[in-house]
Amino acid sequence: MPQGDYIERSIKENGRRLDYEERKRKKAAREVHKHSQKAQKTLGIKGKIIAKKNYAEKAQMKRTLAMHEESTSRRKADDNVQEGAVPAYLLDRENTARAKILSNTIKQKRKEKAGKWDVPLPKVRPVAEDEMFKVVRTGKRKTKQWKRMVTKATFVGPGFTRKPPKYERFIRPTGLRFTKAHVTHPELKCTFNLEIIGVKKNPNGPMYTSLGVITKGSIIEVNVSELGLVTPAGKVVWGKYAQVTNNPENDGCINAVLLV
Repeated sequence: MPQGDYIERSIKENGRRLDYEERKRKKAAREVHKHSQKAQKTLGIKGKIIAKKNYAEKAQMKRTLAMHEESTSRRKADDNVQEGAVPAYLLDRENTARAKILSNTIKQKRKEKAGKWDVPLPKVRPVAEDEMFKVVRTGKRKTKQWKRMVTKATFVGPGFTRKPPKYERFIRPTGLRFTKAHVTHPELKCTFNLEIIGVKKNPNGPMYTSLGVITKGSIIEVNVSELGLVTPAGKVVWGKYAQVTNNPENDGCINAVLLV
């Protein structure tokens, strides 16, 4: 039995303490003060590391807030009386000042940095580790249990080479590897069979993202060059993100909706 399972089993059988939620809330509230105290007292290289981390978090938060507050609408200019005569062809025009309008590509990059996605499935069911991985027993007497087999759909790049079986910790079966996805364009109402470039984010955690595991709600990058999409500057869009809307391991294919 893996060490640590007895805690989960006890919670399932007996439940938690009656004041568990209250204690958890208080602990979270104390953490902020503890962190602040630690940041003030720590000196030397550790202090510099903490200060740098705090600064990065603060800057990220400011960027996120600024992005959401930014207005892209047209606004009416103040009716300032101009000196001198105004030409006849300008008399009936409304004096407007265009607010700073960012191009779609810059907006998309900002959204990625802020971690904000306008996605079709904002919430998905979390996948447990037992469901995601199957324990593979190895060794002469089948006593070693350090290998795991991925039971969900995965994506590996075209240049992927397996490690030698002796050193391979995570096994991704070839039968569950996908290279293409059925991507639906929400505005065109058409579905295209596009090649997958990579897995951008798996909602279950960064480990699954790095392994290329594709579950319901995952954000994948697909090759949209054949759709003929262009940027405002006239350049052809090569890769775009899409969210998986089905369970690929059950359906045998990946269905996704393009994020536009």
